[in-house]
Amino acid sequence: MKGRFHFYEGYDMKDVTFPIRVMHELGIETLFVSNASGGMNPSFKIGDLMIITDHINMFPEHPLRGRNFPTGPRFPDMHEAYDHKLVELADSIAKEKNIEVQHGVYMGVQGPTFETPAEYRMYHKMGGDAVGMSTVPEVIVARHSGIKVFGISVITDLGGFDVPVKVSHEEVQEAANAAQPRMTEIMREMIKRS
Repeated sequence: MKGRFHFYEGYDMKDVTFPIRVMHELGIETLFVSNASGGMNPSFKIGDLMIITDHINMFPEHPLRGRNFPTGPRFPDMHEAYDHKLVELADSIAKEKNIEVQHGVYMGVQGPTFETPAEYRMYHKMGGDAVGMSTVPEVIVARHSGIKVFGISVITDLGGFDVPVKVSHEEVQEAANAAQPRMTEIMREMIKRS
């Protein structure tokens, strides 16, 4: 896929997650997701790659709300939303290729504004390491459908620290583009070895 449907663009959750439903019907067994996100962890810097180990869903609408699709149970277990074996594989590849990676919890929010300093601090206190406006709905539907997930965030901006950091969409895109080759190298090698 190139791009995705975002909730903040006015799509409802059925639209946002429809591509995942199609992937399930096509027999896809593993989903790789990536995103640009704001780093809230003090050890992060712009351009870091953060392997997602878990997420916190802050979207106002749940992607499984309504009639249950027969792809999974009414109340799916989310204790391993991001496949542990895929995380281990990514770690070993990153180490081999001398690519620095971070690990963390992704906070999914509706957007479309970047977070205020107070929101960044709140989300970090709630357990988030990075925050963004995508990924979580697709991951929930993928797991409901029995699709394994590997996720990675590019830290494109920082927030919630003592000195406020202004951010623009252009700066986010620039940081994401700079980190993309390292992310792609890890993912390509993971696909080869899976």
